[in-house]
Amino acid sequence: MTALSLGNPREQLACAFRWLARLDMHEGVANHCSLATTSDGSRFLINPQGRHYAELRASDLLEVDTNASERPDDVEPTAWAIHGAMHRQGQHVGCVMHTHSLYATALACLESPALPPVEQSAMRFFERVHVDQGFDGMGLDEEAERLGSLAGKAPILLLGNHGVIATGADVAEAFDNLYYFERACRSYLVARASGLPLKAVPDEVARKTAQQWEESLSEGAASMHLAALMRLLDRDEPDYRQ
Repeated sequence: MTALSLGNPREQLACAFRWLARLDMHEGVANHCSLATTSDGSRFLINPQGRHYAELRASDLLEVDTNASERPDDVEPTAWAIHGAMHRQGQHVGCVMHTHSLYATALACLESPALPPVEQSAMRFFERVHVDQGFDGMGLDEEAERLGSLAGKAPILLLGNHGVIATGADVAEAFDNLYYFERACRSYLVARASGLPLKAVPDEVARKTAQQWEESLSEGAASMHLAALMRLLDRDEPDYRQ
């Protein structure tokens, strides 16, 4: 599976938005995903203000400059602040996906928002989640810059009292991280809600499983996932490529 088979980056990001809507991982017309278009992160694509994930097309995505002195009119303030800071401070982070998806956000609301290695998807993120407990408002000004300083610390940034940020080198990697983290949170919280004792695996087993996940990803698992989603949209909602 090659990057070329996935189409251009705009189409990849538009596909991700459509699927986040299908998976109910959106929140009204809020939340944002961005993709660097330059190696230094100084320019990136992002969804415009006031547009629902389910209606976004490749041509709707805005390309903006992190070093611009003023926020573009069509970019929502927290999107401009948080994603600008993430790309500016984490130049090696290509794609940033920030959502308030149900299960990840529910986990972020807990006093101790750890994700124990109770099943395979959770084990993927063993020692690969950075929990931030410094929430200080809506993600503007100093709060955005503080979040930006966390870029690249882990593929998942769990934002206490807020939501989640998944990052990756490209759209496929970031989306795959976000998708599997949400499912891991769902399994954990459903199991926890049963009231029955949880059974986590030993750390060495969790590390072994996480490494096996890494090997799968290095062999193109995330690209294959995104390619499959694009094929389904080509059948059902081909206008996403426009």
